[in-house]
This record gives sequence, C-alpha cells and structure tokens, in this order.
Amino acid sequence: QVQLVESGGGLVQAGGSLRLSCAASGVNFEFNAMAWYRQAPGKQRELVATITSGFSTNYADSVKGRFTISRDNAKNTVYLQMNSLKPEDTAVYYCNTKKFFRDYWGKGTLVTVSS
Repeated sequence: QVQLVESGGGLVQAGGSLRLSCAASGVNFEFNAMAWYRQAPGKQRELVATITSGFSTNYADSVKGRFTISRDNAKNTVYLQMNSLKPEDTAVYYCNTKKFFRDYWGKGTLVTVSS
C-alpha cells in the first residue's frame, strides 16, 4: 500500500517562499525516484521537479533557479523548497513516485501566490 502525503501549502505573497513536504510509505523509498507535479485549475498537470535515488535533480524551466527538490531517505520524505514565488506558481502540488511501473500520487497541497 503506497501512500504519499503532501503538506506545507498555503497562501503566500509574490516573492515569498514556501517549503512543501511529502511523506512516503509503502515503497522502498531509498530506491525510488520522486517527483513533484502541479496542476492549476483548467490546466494540464505538469512536472515541476524530479530527484532520483542517486540524488540527481531536474527542474522544469519555469521553476529552475527558484525551486529546489531534496530528499531525506531516513525520514522517507521529499521536499520542495519554493523561493521567489510568482502568481503563475499557484496550483495544487502533487507528490509522485513509481512502483513496478505504476504511478502513485498524493492528494495534493494547494499553493496560492497573491500578486
């Protein structure tokens, strides 16, 4: 049973910062790549950042230089540090991982950035 639980969302002014957390269970966390996605109302879900089991990271161009993904294998937790937030970052942010080629998702945490 895979469970991903996001937390840390909220309302922030443009230029502010927020750190999201995703607690994972039911997976061999240290061997799994993790990812953050986001979805704004009426828009497609998009990939924001990934981190492999080897701690290699990748970012969407829209967040590069502003967001940082990290993981703590001892805590089975992946983080997304979001700095210099823009109104365009407003979305529900989802944690994602794969197990036996199937995608698993958290229920999401809402980030709202006011201008």
